[in-house]
Amino acid sequence: MWRVTDVTSSKLRGLGTTIFAEMTALAKRTGAVNLGQGFPDTDGPAGVLAAARDAISAGLNQYPPVDGLPELKSAIAAARADRYGQVFDPDGGEIMVTAGATEAIASVLIALCEPGDEVVVFEPYYDSYLANMAMAGAVRRPVQLRMAGDRFGFDPAELRAAITPKTRLLLLNSPHNPTGKVFTAAELTLIAELCVEHDLIAVTDEVYEYLTFDGAEHIPLATLPGMRERTLTISSAGKTFSATGWKIGWVCGPAPLVAAARKAKQFLTFAGGTPFQAAIAVGLRDELDWVAALRADLQERRDRLRKALTAMGAETYPCEGTYFLQIDVRSLGYEDGVEFCRDLAEKAKVVAIPAQVFFDDVETGRRYVRFAFCKSDAVLDEGIRRLATFTS
Repeated sequence: MWRVTDVTSSKLRGLGTTIFAEMTALAKRTGAVNLGQGFPDTDGPAGVLAAARDAISAGLNQYPPVDGLPELKSAIAAARADRYGQVFDPDGGEIMVTAGATEAIASVLIALCEPGDEVVVFEPYYDSYLANMAMAGAVRRPVQLRMAGDRFGFDPAELRAAITPKTRLLLLNSPHNPTGKVFTAAELTLIAELCVEHDLIAVTDEVYEYLTFDGAEHIPLATLPGMRERTLTISSAGKTFSATGWKIGWVCGPAPLVAAARKAKQFLTFAGGTPFQAAIAVGLRDELDWVAALRADLQERRDRLRKALTAMGAETYPCEGTYFLQIDVRSLGYEDGVEFCRDLAEKAKVVAIPAQVFFDDVETGRRYVRFAFCKSDAVLDEGIRRLATFTS
């Protein structure tokens, strides 16, 4: 008989159930429209879905190579070259397929960080980063994104101060969840210069790379001077092709860094998703026009949701990319996003995500609540109709 109620190791003891599970349960209990969790409720391109079915029928149902199917690695390399001018050798250990970007990030941090190594990360940050750093025994050094003029930005002095002799790597997410920020060329240039100056490894989470709005340009950090040899670029098919349940992600970078990540990855999932890997290769080759149409559609949905939130009296923040739009709950008479989200679910039957869970600085994060607009017309329109009924 265990004599303690929590047998979790000290590395993970401070981590609870994810906010997504909690708010999804609240949506089910209240019958709310779920505009919280960031997954689409419509399927991806028909050609990609058909390719998955064909792959299953053709017998692609056993383990793929640990690095991924050759056709997918080749498609990834071709897409990076066509879009960004990056050159990765799909047969030379520079590309590794993973179980989504989440496993990719976990593999990299576990493989590259010694206990006590510091990781500079922009706050707010996706919640899995916290767990991944804890698993790696790394110490996070957050640099906060704040409103500067009409967009989110960071203080260069704060970024410089966050880098110490113990800093091992810098973790960058752009386009950024939950703020919707796309890092500018000037911001990325500074980040690159500091990485080179301090000999840091850079890890970039670029899962929303295709989903930018209003002409915002996604620039991979690895394309900047001095960054090719020190950057691991992570992306995935889930957001690009509206297939989040397939969990197909990848890491691109110099072979020695990818090899280190492989040592961790092979003992996490080893490899999987064989028919889905084959289907995503088809998507990257043949379905990027569908992705362009998705981007335009998401921009229109963002605008519809923003209009509804503004009509409700909420102050909304800029969204240059991703699935997400944030509001400041103080504009609706609240000081705490969790309280607002609970009231919104009970009174208007709509669920959103309190963004303070993405902050070390919880007091600052209390004001933010994140809404997802990657929903079907029927779901989004019903959510908008219900938002109009909300009174604080």
